[in-house]
Amino acid sequence: MDMHTVVGGEGAKRGLGRVVVGDGRASGVSASDVLAVARGAARIELSEDAVAALAAAREIVDALAAKPDPVYGVSTGFGALATRHISPELRAQLQRNIVRSHAAGMGPRVEREVVRALMFLRLKTVCSGHTGVRPEVAQTMADVLNAGITPVVHEYGSLGCSGDLAPLSHCALTLMGEGDAEGPDGVVRPAGELLAEHGIQPVELREKEGLALLNGTDGMLGMLVMALADLDTLYKSADITAALSLEALLGTDKVLAPELHAIRPHPGQGAAAANMLAVLEGSQLTGHHQDDAPRVQDAYSVRCAPQVAGAGRDTMAHARLVAERELAAAVDNPVVLPDGRVESNGNFHGAPVAYVLDFLAIAAADLGSIAERRTDRLLDKNRSHGLPPFLADDAGVDSGLMIAQYTQAALVSEMKRLAVPASADSIPSSAMQEDHVSMGWSAARKLRTAVDNLTRIIAVELYAATRAIELREGLSPAPASRAVIEAARAAGVQGPGPDRFLAPDLAAADAFVRGGHLVEAVEKVTGPLQ
Repeated sequence: MDMHTVVGGEGAKRGLGRVVVGDGRASGVSASDVLAVARGAARIELSEDAVAALAAAREIVDALAAKPDPVYGVSTGFGALATRHISPELRAQLQRNIVRSHAAGMGPRVEREVVRALMFLRLKTVCSGHTGVRPEVAQTMADVLNAGITPVVHEYGSLGCSGDLAPLSHCALTLMGEGDAEGPDGVVRPAGELLAEHGIQPVELREKEGLALLNGTDGMLGMLVMALADLDTLYKSADITAALSLEALLGTDKVLAPELHAIRPHPGQGAAAANMLAVLEGSQLTGHHQDDAPRVQDAYSVRCAPQVAGAGRDTMAHARLVAERELAAAVDNPVVLPDGRVESNGNFHGAPVAYVLDFLAIAAADLGSIAERRTDRLLDKNRSHGLPPFLADDAGVDSGLMIAQYTQAALVSEMKRLAVPASADSIPSSAMQEDHVSMGWSAARKLRTAVDNLTRIIAVELYAATRAIELREGLSPAPASRAVIEAARAAGVQGPGPDRFLAPDLAAADAFVRGGHLVEAVEKVTGPLQ
């Protein structure tokens, strides 16, 4: 399993299905469609409206190509070389050359789901009728995706302006039958061989088509859509583990009362508090903060959990709005307008997407940080209100979860580094023609790592909190908490006992959270969480 993927997220379980692309000049796809293609291998069909829009836009490009006047992307060079007029006999070569020369990525391969999202979103824009690409090129893009052929795309090569140029160029290279691609069997082979095996004819690019296949924010947008799906599961998971920690620490659930959150009406905060309250309903462990070692208030990491998780949820809501707008966009340069004009523009700049990718990384880092603080509190005998040091079976002989918290702390430290905004940077390129860029691809790549790390951080808190609850004798946890403990133990997340090889337990906890099973276990008791 791709470790960047939270399979419990939206669209992950859709499996084979059908996605129809194009409804005239609207976007024609949703976030769910992206997930279904990227993660669920849904088959793609082009609507009649999309084919008609493609043909109409192509007629406009062909008419312009026949005229003597230079038109950017149709009869000129590109970027800093746009001043050269290209004669008709060299234009097919021009389009091939831009793909070959721009397929200049380096580094490790990008994950299959990212490449599929990237290609699908480029196809979405191509089918908008604003790019001038022929219907047969769009159909070839769909055929390659439907055949399970995945171009080899590399980690480095996009500056997030003029779109994700190098990543999209590697995809376009596959359409031409060049370069390398992964087959449905997972084996990397020459793209031409894979196309031939599946009866797909390589495309011969014509005026503007090479440029249109490269010039979009599709990679960063695809990663944003998938991150939002994953984070939706993780924020619910974090509400659950925060509630379990509160319970294990004998904290008070009075701070979760709806009337307290109504007077600070941030929607995400109210949702997080409601989720925690639902998990804790029926617990005999809450409300003992005035017992043997009285405390007026719980620590911030417990008491302010809804405020932190809620702020992250509201950040996600803004990011989702940006994603929806970008899904409705047709990003290309130049674009074909409904009145027949072909105009240059700057819509390929990735700033709107790059910003929210960075915002999400900041929110994820803070959510991981507060989860680690609760875990540390569970392990500290001076702050855990009666729990054994490090939740060890025989403290001193046993170290308990001491080093599990080290691992969690290392992940949190990495999350803080990943929260440094990529979009605050810019570096000029193309002989200063492209003198300000978004770095949105880099923001998306580090967010994927942050989401991956956040899953592990929550898994460690789950592991510690369930063990701590089981060590509280004489008082019963909430029904939802019991359901979590039972499901986690059945999934191989072991409970209290003498020291043992801990990595397999942590891996089992990670898989339990990553697969959405933590949320599933709770929702069987509470109903759907917010």
